[in-house]
Amino acid sequence: MFEQSLILDYLFFIFFFCEYLNYVLLFQIHFEIIRMSDTILIIGACGQIGTELTQKLRDIYGSEQVIASDIREGSPEQMSAGPFEILDATDKDGILQIVKKYNVSQVYLMAAMLSATAEKYPHKAWELNMTSLLGVLDLAKEKHIKQVYWPSSIASFGPTSPKVNTPQQTVMEPSTVYGISKLAGEHWCNYYHDKYGVDVRSIRYPGIISWKTKPGGGTTDYAVDIYFQAVENTSYECFLSENTRLPMMYMQDAVNATIQLMQADASTIKTRTSYNLAAISFTPEEIAAEIQKHIPEFEISYKTDFRQAIADSWPQVIDDSQARADWNWNHEFDLSLMTKDMLENLS
Repeated sequence: MFEQSLILDYLFFIFFFCEYLNYVLLFQIHFEIIRMSDTILIIGACGQIGTELTQKLRDIYGSEQVIASDIREGSPEQMSAGPFEILDATDKDGILQIVKKYNVSQVYLMAAMLSATAEKYPHKAWELNMTSLLGVLDLAKEKHIKQVYWPSSIASFGPTSPKVNTPQQTVMEPSTVYGISKLAGEHWCNYYHDKYGVDVRSIRYPGIISWKTKPGGGTTDYAVDIYFQAVENTSYECFLSENTRLPMMYMQDAVNATIQLMQADASTIKTRTSYNLAAISFTPEEIAAEIQKHIPEFEISYKTDFRQAIADSWPQVIDDSQARADWNWNHEFDLSLMTKDMLENLS
């Protein structure tokens, strides 16, 4: 009888222990579902980065959890892939309505007027780039939003910044409207974090290259257009000189870095202005030579314009060691792998 009692006690122990483990497992799953069910609003979802960022976030969190928005309708694919709202990025009240409608917890503010276009319309560029950011930061300060992502750029550096291995913290005296707005935005982000505890995170993007969207008014966009022209016309007239070296990055790396930064634990985020981010640096001559390995008849010519002065004011190679140390950033694509992938997808 005594032995039977011990066996029964042991079996009851095993049963309740298993129930306890099931409870813990269910709790962990429930917690993960809650974490993964954050509702995300992307403002400027139809832009170069916004288009692919939206798709990637929907793959991770689910289509219904990622709200795309822009001043105009997106592509048919984007409009049908999940919720879409027409939204002016400078309309704080309009943003708040959508935040409340979908119970949004994260905002990715991707809307901006880029470098070359901003030089033509400086007041409009400042209005869009600054008013949109301050409106979203205020919504986060007022506790309507838990987390904000806002992109900066290598344009926030200037002619007096070191050109090679440009460090995270250095002299920053931008000479373009776009760069001035980005540098100001970085300090607004840092201010709202220090003053109000806003969880805002940022990356200084280099030139971004993608086959899914055509050039959108940036100085580094030659490195996108050159692939389109190589496939369509086997020739390209470049608006920068052949030896103009600039930092660049393939879109997949840029999107992955953005999401990785936003998913990182807040304790690892040491920089609240904006993180340097780097992958590859090359010249028009070097990218042309890489294309010629796949399209031998491709030819490039050069006719510089006002964008040459913009490019000359920017860094050539970026030091992103702080991003790599703080949240384990690492890029995947080099010039060779990027060129192969671009041409395969465009052909």
